[in-house]
Amino acid sequence: MADTIIDHVKKSKSLFIMCHIPVFCWISATVLQNILEKKSKDQTDDTQESNTDETPRTLTQMYTHFFRFQIQQSRRKYDGEYSPDISWDMDSIYSLGKLAFEQLEKSNLIFYESDLEECGIDVSKASVYSGMCTQIFKQETGIILGTVYCFVHLSIQEFIAALYAHLFLDKNKKNVFVQELMEPEAQNETLTGLLKTAVDKALESDDGHLDLFLRFLLGLSLESNRPLLRGLLSQEESNKQNNTEIVEYIKQKFEDSLCPERSINLFYCLNELNDQTLVQEIQKHLSEGSLSSSDLSPAQWSALAFVLLTSDEELEEFELQKYKKSDECLIRLLPVVKSSKHALLNNCNLTDKSCSSLAEVLSSDNSLEELNMSNNNLQDDGVKRLSEGLKNTNCELNKLSVSECSIGEEGYKCLYSAVRSNPESHLIELDLRGNDPGETGVKLIYQLIQDHKCKLNTVRFLSSSSAVEAFEYLTETLGINPLLQREVNLSHKLDESRVNQICDLLKDKHCRINTLILSNSSITAGGCADLMSAFTSNPSHLTHLDLSKNKLEDSGMMKISDLLRNSQCKLHKLDLSDCSIGEEGYKCLCSAVRSNPESHLIELDLRGNDPGETGVKLIYQLIQDHKYKLNTVRFLSSSSSVEAFEYLTETLGINPLLQREVNLSHKLDESRVNQICDLLKDKHCRINTLILINSSITAGGFADLMSAIKSKPSHLKHLDLTGNKLEDSVMMKISELLENAKSKLQKLNLSECSIGEEGYKCLYSAVRSNPESHLIELDLRGNDPGETGVKLIYQLIQDHKCELNTVRFLKTRAAEEACDHLCKALDVNPLLLKELNLSHNKLGDLDGEKLSALLMDSHSKVTKIILNDCELTENQCSALAAVLSCKTLVKEMNLSNSPLMDSGLKHICDQLKNPQCQLQILK
Repeated sequence: MADTIIDHVKKSKSLFIMCHIPVFCWISATVLQNILEKKSKDQTDDTQESNTDETPRTLTQMYTHFFRFQIQQSRRKYDGEYSPDISWDMDSIYSLGKLAFEQLEKSNLIFYESDLEECGIDVSKASVYSGMCTQIFKQETGIILGTVYCFVHLSIQEFIAALYAHLFLDKNKKNVFVQELMEPEAQNETLTGLLKTAVDKALESDDGHLDLFLRFLLGLSLESNRPLLRGLLSQEESNKQNNTEIVEYIKQKFEDSLCPERSINLFYCLNELNDQTLVQEIQKHLSEGSLSSSDLSPAQWSALAFVLLTSDEELEEFELQKYKKSDECLIRLLPVVKSSKHALLNNCNLTDKSCSSLAEVLSSDNSLEELNMSNNNLQDDGVKRLSEGLKNTNCELNKLSVSECSIGEEGYKCLYSAVRSNPESHLIELDLRGNDPGETGVKLIYQLIQDHKCKLNTVRFLSSSSAVEAFEYLTETLGINPLLQREVNLSHKLDESRVNQICDLLKDKHCRINTLILSNSSITAGGCADLMSAFTSNPSHLTHLDLSKNKLEDSGMMKISDLLRNSQCKLHKLDLSDCSIGEEGYKCLCSAVRSNPESHLIELDLRGNDPGETGVKLIYQLIQDHKYKLNTVRFLSSSSSVEAFEYLTETLGINPLLQREVNLSHKLDESRVNQICDLLKDKHCRINTLILINSSITAGGFADLMSAIKSKPSHLKHLDLTGNKLEDSVMMKISELLENAKSKLQKLNLSECSIGEEGYKCLYSAVRSNPESHLIELDLRGNDPGETGVKLIYQLIQDHKCELNTVRFLKTRAAEEACDHLCKALDVNPLLLKELNLSHNKLGDLDGEKLSALLMDSHSKVTKIILNDCELTENQCSALAAVLSCKTLVKEMNLSNSPLMDSGLKHICDQLKNPQCQLQILK
C-alpha cells in the first residue's frame, strides 16, 4: 500500500512538490490509505461514495478528503456516529473558519483566548473544538505564553480559512474581504467576485501568505470538488461560466509585473481549476525546441517555470541556455533555479541585475548546491549583490563559478567578506578564472583557503592548463606560491620548453608579478616573442624585467620594443645585458621609447651588447631629451671600465662613448692603463682613433692595451703610440693585432718608440701574413731599423697584394726633401743604400743641411759617399763639410777628380777638426 501511495503522489507533481512538508506527507498518507482501504473492501454503493472514493490529484481534493475524514473520525470518537453521511456542525466550523481566516489575514499562527472569544468560540469549550478535530486544531499550554491555540499546520489553517470564505458567501451573500461595506452591491456578491478579490489580495502580498489560501479557495469553487462537502457548501452556485471567467481573469494577471513566486502560484491556482492551456502551449514550445528563439509573454514565462517545477524529471540541473540568454528569462525562472541543485547560468548575457535576484534565492530556503555564472558581465556590482546571498546562513552553495565575469578587486573583497562573515558557509569550490583581482584579490582568497574555519579548499584562478602547469612548476621549483609574489627569480631555472607555460601564467591577470628575473634562462628570440606577447596582454603589472644573458638578438629586441610602445606598459627597469643585441636592436629600442610619450622606463641595462655605429648615440639622445624619464643607462660591463669612463669624462670634458677620436697624450700613466683597457674592450666604446703620445706606458701596459684592442679589433682605425718605449717585446703584441684578419687598422704611428730591427721584422711578418690587412700608413720615424728593417718595410710597399703605401721613416722635413732629391737623382731610395754614389754632379743643388739631416737619420745606413768627377761649387763643398760635422755612419768619402779649390778644401778641413766626425777615409 505504501508503494501505491508513493506512486500516486509522484504522478501528480503539484502534490509531490509539497512533500518537503512533513505534515503534508502525513495528510496524504492518511487520505490515500483511507481511500485505498475502502476500495479494497469494495464499500461503494452510491454516487456520493463513488465521488468520495475518487483518488485526489489536486491540493484542494487532498485537503477536502482529509477534512471530511477527520470530521468523520471525530464523530465516531465523540458522538458514536458511523454513518457514511456527515452531520456538519455548521456553527462550530463557521467559528473555527472565522478564526482561521482573520488570523491568516494578520499572518498569525498562534492565537490567544481573546482571539477565540472574538470569533464566538467559548474558551471554556475550546477543548471540545480540539477534541472534535484533534488533528486540525490543538491547544497547548506553555510556561511563558500560557494557554495558546494553533492549527496543526499552517496549510490546514489556510484550507479552513478558504472554506470559511465560501461559507461566508453562502450565508451572507457578501465577500469576506469586504464584509464591513454596506453598499447593495457588496451584499449581493457572486462567487466570481469573491474569487477575483481573493486573487487581487493574494497578489498584493509581499510574502505570499495568501498563496495556498487562494489555491484552496479556487479549488473549492469547482463543482467537482463540492460533493465531498455536501451539506456544508451550497451545490448550485458553482458553474462552468464562473470557472471560465476566473480562469481568464487569472491569465490577465500574468501581464502585470508579478514576482516569479506569485506567477508560479497563479499556475498552481489554474491547476486547481483544471486549466492546462498555458502549460500545454509551453510544452509544445519545449517539444519543438523553439524556446530560445521565441518571444514569450509574461504568462508564458510563468507557464514555463510552472512546467519545469512540475515536470516528472528531477530538478537536478537547470540550464538557462536552453531557454533565453537574458536577465529577464532568469528572473522569470527563479523559482526553478531555487528548486534546482545545479544552476548553469554561464554565457547567458546576465548582468548585476540578475545577481540581486539570485542573492534573494540564496538567502531563502533553496536547493542550490552549484551556481555557474561564468562568462557574464557581472562586474563588481554584480558580485557585491551576489555576496549578500553568500553571507546568509540559508545559503548552502558548495560550488560557485564566476569566471570571465569582469570582476575586479572590489568584487574579490566582497567575496572574501561574504565567506568570512558566514561561519556556516558551505562553499568549498570557487572559480575566478579570467577576472582581474587587483593588488589584493588573490591574497584575500588565499587567506580564506588557509583559514581552518573556512571550508573553501579549491579555488581556480588560472585560465589554461598550461598556466596551471607553470604554477605547479614554479611552486615546486621556488618553494613559493607565484601568485602571491611580486618578485620572481627564475635565473638558471628555465629552459625553452618551459617558456610557453610561463607565458600563459604571465598572461593571466591573477599573476601580478612586478619584478621578473629570467637571467641566463636559455631564452631565444622565439621565446622572447612569446614572453612579450604575454606581457603585452597583461602590461600594467610588470615594472622590472631582467632578461640578461639570453640570446635574444635584434629580432627579440623588436618584440621587446612592441611592449615598450604599449601605453599601458609600466616597465621602469629593463635589463638586457649580454643579449646579443646589435645596432638594429638599439634602433628599435629608441624608436619604441620615443613613440610612447607615456613611457615609464627610467633605467636600462645594455651591457655586453654591440650597439654598432649609432646605438650609443641614439640612447644618449633619449637620456638628454627631457620628454622622457630615462635617466640611467648601463653600457659598460666592468667597474674598471666605468672608472675609466668617469676619468676620461672628467679629464677630457667629453663622453668617451660618443667619441670616435680620443687623445690621451700626456694624460695617461701606468695606473690608468688597465681601466682604459677594460673600457676599450667594451663594445659600447667605438673609438676609431686613439692617440697615446708620451703616455708613460710600459711594455706590460702595452701588452694589456693590445689585448684589449685585439678583443674588439674591428673598430680601431688609427693608433698613435708616438714617444712610448715599446721595444721589441711590445712590437710582438702589436704584430699579433696586425695579424688578426678582423683588424681594421689603417694608420699606425710608432715614431720614437725605441723599436729595433726585430721590431721591424715583426711588423713585416705580421702585415705579410695577413692578406686582409687594411694598413695603408705606417709611421716609424725615430726608430732604429737595423740592417734589414727599412728593406723589409719597402718590400711590403712594393708588394701589390699589400695595401701599405705610405711609410714615414725620416724624422725631419729636411731629411725627407733630401731623400726625395736623391731618389730622383739616383732612381733608387737612398735609405736602401750603404754606398751613396753621387759622381758626375748628381748631388745637384742639394742643401748640405738637408743632406746631413738625411744621413743623420737612424734609417740611413750610408757609410760611403762617392763624388768623383763632380764640378763642386763652394756651396756643395760646404754641404759636404756639414755632413762631416754630424753624427752619421759615413766612414769614407771619395772626392777624386772633383775640383775643390782651396776654399772648398778649407770647409772640409774645418769639419775634420770636429770631434763628432766619424770619417776614416777621405780621397
